[in-house]
Amino acid sequence: MALPIFKPDLLHLFSISLFLFTSVSISHSHSNDFCEAGALYGAAGCGISPPLSSAKLLIKGGTVVNAHHQEVADVYVEDGVIVTVRPNLKVGDDVQVLDATGKLVMPGGIDPHTHLAMEFMGTETIDDFFSGQAAALAGGTTMHIDFVIPVNGSLTAGIEAYERKAQKSCMDYGFHMAITKWDEDVSRDMEIMVKEKGINSFKFFLAYKGSLMISDELLLDGLKRCKSLGALAMVHAENGDAVFEGQNRMIELGITGPEGHALSRPPVLEAEATARAIRLASFVNTPLYVVHVMSIDAMEEIAKARKSGQKVVGEPVVSGLVLDDSKLWDPDFSIASKQELALYIYCCCFFFCIFAILYVMSPPIRALGHAKALQAALSTGILQLVGTDHCAFNSTQKAFGIDDFRKIPNGVNGIEERMHLVWDTMVETGQMSVTDYVRVTSTECARIFNIYPRKGAILAGSDADIIIFNPNSSVGISARSHHSRTDTNVYEGRRGKGKVEVTIAGGRVVWINDELKVSPGSGKYVEMPPFNYLFSGVDKADDSYLASLNAPVKRSKSVS
Repeated sequence: MALPIFKPDLLHLFSISLFLFTSVSISHSHSNDFCEAGALYGAAGCGISPPLSSAKLLIKGGTVVNAHHQEVADVYVEDGVIVTVRPNLKVGDDVQVLDATGKLVMPGGIDPHTHLAMEFMGTETIDDFFSGQAAALAGGTTMHIDFVIPVNGSLTAGIEAYERKAQKSCMDYGFHMAITKWDEDVSRDMEIMVKEKGINSFKFFLAYKGSLMISDELLLDGLKRCKSLGALAMVHAENGDAVFEGQNRMIELGITGPEGHALSRPPVLEAEATARAIRLASFVNTPLYVVHVMSIDAMEEIAKARKSGQKVVGEPVVSGLVLDDSKLWDPDFSIASKQELALYIYCCCFFFCIFAILYVMSPPIRALGHAKALQAALSTGILQLVGTDHCAFNSTQKAFGIDDFRKIPNGVNGIEERMHLVWDTMVETGQMSVTDYVRVTSTECARIFNIYPRKGAILAGSDADIIIFNPNSSVGISARSHHSRTDTNVYEGRRGKGKVEVTIAGGRVVWINDELKVSPGSGKYVEMPPFNYLFSGVDKADDSYLASLNAPVKRSKSVS
């Protein structure tokens, strides 16, 4: 019997499509469920075990790789700190020994750009400071720097909220601070953040009109204040006014699906805001850090500024380096003539829309060609380090915008996948050396945020944040096996060379034999002092500028 053609309402479509989606997508394993605020730690089905703690640890026979040098050597650790790095070390029986023969011993990754437990677009990111950090450790990242979002513009209320969120941390972390309004309280609190809270960077959103976006006037005030405090100014560079116009234009054209997100905020708007921020930073004469560089257009603005001698840091994120926007353009199905297919087609169209919205982030993942250009810029030093902008939402949260792309929570995963994807994309293809891999995944971040060589190095006196990496092994990426709480993965099905076999955080073995061994509350907050290396020479440049003015001109007043 033929089924009648009908148009089910949105709720019916969503229910049927979500069933289809969860039926054909990869089911979540117990390892994804362990992270409920850390409360399941040690429980059956939790997927984690207590950390392997040893006051003394020897990593033997591996190739130790730093950003400047590599050598075959042993690494001896006591009480969470690297004591000695040299060949053929002899130790006592009370030392835990890890054999790294034939493998690479590298600093743990540092992710400069994450959003854990962030309240955004009417919901909260699915990974908190336990689940997100546990996922990071499984992927070889041993520290991240998260963005504190002020509460009603208040920096003090914001940091207090994030300090509470971070109590369940299982690895080291630091904070950036966003600035969303400007007054005397904010200016005063910025100094408190730098001098008392160990925050040395402030982020300004040039996008998200009506919520996080700031004006050029505020940006100038913020740049000047950052300069006086020795804090690094950071920008999310998209022209928020133009994006708002682009969104309205798409809606008027009837484009409500996820492709409308990319169409409403094209590369030219990212480039314009990048150029504007760069020029204002030049006007103030303060260093600038551009987060998540996603397009050729924005990258070229950074390249131009750096070539002129301006101190600008460009941060690509792993999604921009390895993905393209094709998933946003999954074709719809046309209505077939056979009535029996009508309901199936409706559901499939909805299913593909759900699949596409998983890839929505800002700035958007760009068209084919941008990723290759960003890879080249990273390999040549135009871009300096790789983050993730890990801002994960599950499929239910993403479906908030199923009929209006403006309501899709922006963000994708990446905190667990970054180290593997950068290796496979950059090192395995010959675009980057092993030492440069360490630089872009760890050392440069530590230098920029003024915590090198405590972090980002395998040197005597450095924190024992270390990975043992097998370049001859391989790893696959799947929502079935990842450790994030999200039920999807934008890198689903990718497989590449190189595998993090052991992660050591603070001298504790937290990832070994494909098993996490972490405990909530074991992470530490890392204070980051102001005036990093980018501020060197700023005062001299100011002096040169003043000397070049030849002003004010002394004029005689003639009496008529």
